Amino acid sequence: MGRPRTRIQARNRETILDAALEVFSQMGFRGATLDRIAEVAGLSKPNLLYYFPSKEAIHEALLSQLLDAWLDPLRDMDAGGDPLTEILAYARRKLELSRDYPRESRLFANEILQGAPRIGGVLETELKALVADKAGVIRGWVEAGRIAAVPPEHLIFSIWALTQHYADFEVQVRAVLGEGHDPFGEAGDYLETLLRRLLAK
Repeated sequence: MGRPRTRIQARNRETILDAALEVFSQMGFRGATLDRIAEVAGLSKPNLLYYFPSKEAIHEALLSQLLDAWLDPLRDMDAGGDPLTEILAYARRKLELSRDYPRESRLFANEILQGAPRIGGVLETELKALVADKAGVIRGWVEAGRIAAVPPEHLIFSIWALTQHYADFEVQVRAVLGEGHDPFGEAGDYLETLLRRLLAK
């Protein structure tokens, strides 16, 4: 077991990850360089390499942190809860993640657009199993007559699309809406209305 990190080491590591998130979310994996990450972090490249041996190692650390946060709202969907309440809560939490962590959303989108070379295994195992489990919960609600008949996996995909869009295409959204709009607040109201009508019996 390695020695615990000092506060300075922990702070430097977080500084590097934050800088890398900025660079990767703007430039993608291929366009990002260790030199640019070090520059944004305000550290020398040798200092950066003390903490992470490669660009790949930094990227993998970011994706690992992101996936945990990204999957938590779906994990929290409670089979014993009220179906509409649980689905709306999931959609709201996904929208909040897009609002609060837009760079992380774009990092994930860039990875997927490249064919998920670094997280494909996780998508085919952990994510697939989680979606199958929660799709089963939604299917159970449908079969019990508690919500309208919807294809569960596609309902989940739709929530992803309708929430992550506001982070991944934030510049476009704000350009179209113009000044004086709260895209996330308006999206939350719209999404709730949409889901209530879709799922109503």
